Amino acid sequence: MRDVTTVVREAFAGAVGAAGEDAEFAVDAGASALAAVGWEQAGPAVVAAADDLLHGCRSRGWGDPDLVRMARRELGPEHVRLAERLVAADGAPRAEATALLTGYAREERMDRFAAATAVLELVRLLGRLPRITPLTAAPPRPAAGGGGGGSKLGRIRALLAKAESTPYPEEAEALSAKAQHLMARYSVDEALLAGAATGDGPGARRVGVDRPYEAPKALLLDAVAAANRCRAVWSAEFGFSTVVGYEADLEAVEVLYTSLLVQAEAAMLRGGPAAGGGTVRAKGRKNLSRNFRESFLIAYAGRIGERLASATRDATREAGEESGGGAEVLPVLAAREVAVGRAADEMFPQTRSQRLRGRDREGWEHGTAAADGAEL
Repeated sequence: MRDVTTVVREAFAGAVGAAGEDAEFAVDAGASALAAVGWEQAGPAVVAAADDLLHGCRSRGWGDPDLVRMARRELGPEHVRLAERLVAADGAPRAEATALLTGYAREERMDRFAAATAVLELVRLLGRLPRITPLTAAPPRPAAGGGGGGSKLGRIRALLAKAESTPYPEEAEALSAKAQHLMARYSVDEALLAGAATGDGPGARRVGVDRPYEAPKALLLDAVAAANRCRAVWSAEFGFSTVVGYEADLEAVEVLYTSLLVQAEAAMLRGGPAAGGGTVRAKGRKNLSRNFRESFLIAYAGRIGERLASATRDATREAGEESGGGAEVLPVLAAREVAVGRAADEMFPQTRSQRLRGRDREGWEHGTAAADGAEL
């Protein structure tokens, strides 16, 4: 009679290794074997094998948030919750491992076969992930008295949250303008604090680009990254962009991109402010075609990029005037942009550009109008 560890390892290997039409059969066969053993006996071996699987993913460049994101992208909510449990239980004692799986099955209201099937479906997804470019962590910034970075980012988030929720365009405009001003000045202040000759280099983080309409959303993220002196590289098949830059700028990119996506979705469904005042009303929500939505988001991203670039130039010029004509600010920022470009080229020596084309004129006009009224 085979021992439990062998049963578990064979079930994992079968789920990962099966190709094409054999995959479903391999998952079902492995789930039947695991269900026959029961979680009380198989639990520790399953979690131990999952730990090995997670370590293999990390060695191929995947971080834990990336693994959870892939489960959300390709599988169901129950798989996402399982992925979160397995990541949290990495290296847990054996008793906790058994409790993890029995608790998961109970909370999801699954029988043993259904829970084992979910385990092996997740195992198949993660076990077949290819090697990707590992992230370069941004160096920790030296502690500096009175920097106030955390409080500034807190104010930026609060301002953007209010801009997203207020029904009054004038109030939203004022809130977001203040948020953008703080964001740009925060970036300049951090650059001057660190200096260009400290030896600290840029880092990178992955930002999810979710379905649907991933290409226009990636275009928006690219525009936000460029305006904040970062470089974004989209990995279409995995649903994320890798953003390369300095830590303060990376934080600003993620905060602003998330806020602008919320605003874009709301504007697309209700109609955005027109350029000359009043309101441009979109079609009914159910009648918005795919071409309309794609054209809206492409136009929105392009116009937002222009607005952000202009705001960044204004904030940089203002900081330069305060420091005596830019003698201190501009060389530091230029050195940072060169460092970011070099780091991105080293991480991604081969990239290709993709041209996006809006095919719905009305969607394009609405997207441009919404971007003109978006709260930065």
